[in-house]
Amino acid sequence: MRIRVIACEVLFREISQAAALSPHQIDVEFLEKGLHDYGGAAMRKELQFRIDSTDPVKYDAVAMGYALCGNGLHGLRASRLPLVAPRAHDCIALLMGDRERYEEYFNAHPGTFFRSTGWLERGKTLAPLAKVKIGVDVGLQALIDKYGEDNGTYLFAELNQYQASYRHLVYIETGLEADSRFEIEAKAEADKCGWDYSKLSGDLRLIRMLLNGEWDPKDFLVVQPGQRIVARYDADVIHAERGEEAP
Repeated sequence: MRIRVIACEVLFREISQAAALSPHQIDVEFLEKGLHDYGGAAMRKELQFRIDSTDPVKYDAVAMGYALCGNGLHGLRASRLPLVAPRAHDCIALLMGDRERYEEYFNAHPGTFFRSTGWLERGKTLAPLAKVKIGVDVGLQALIDKYGEDNGTYLFAELNQYQASYRHLVYIETGLEADSRFEIEAKAEADKCGWDYSKLSGDLRLIRMLLNGEWDPKDFLVVQPGQRIVARYDADVIHAERGEEAP
């Protein structure tokens, strides 16, 4: 089987390893991390373009190296090939290997901000619009210079207010780290924000299964041509239904 994988660059190391070990022929296209920050509709449009451009003669399926991710998968259509997507809300669940494990941890530790090697390594390549939208790498003085003192100060506060919602930073260690520099960076970020810090062992089971073609219905949704992905507010996360246009 030959599988085309369309994935977020946050998972570059994890998916690259899984591709190297897969029994199938895997072709991976990584898209920039900042794609999330343009919003669900723009993200869906870009992903749909990649899906539709996949050669149905060359490939047997398209696999998404994405979770639901702010509804970016909601409405995606399988055009000429089966489309496979993990049943997970975001990539943290993929890095933890089980959406139920993630949900249990999240519920038991409210106010937790997660980091991984990919989030730290790839964060500096965000698109300019995404940087402005979420305030990454945009300092107070830069905003004041661009928008004036009152507007710039207000915008800086709004863009960075997320920090007030968190009390704890968790670094997910997957075993693919070349050295300790990303863990050190995560710890420094926690210290800077005044958050508690801890490290959690990841599990790449879901990523390996995705690229191995082991699409257990409990963990993956297989969307047949003519169907689309629709978000659900239950344990399944996503399901497939007939339809040509994103709802």
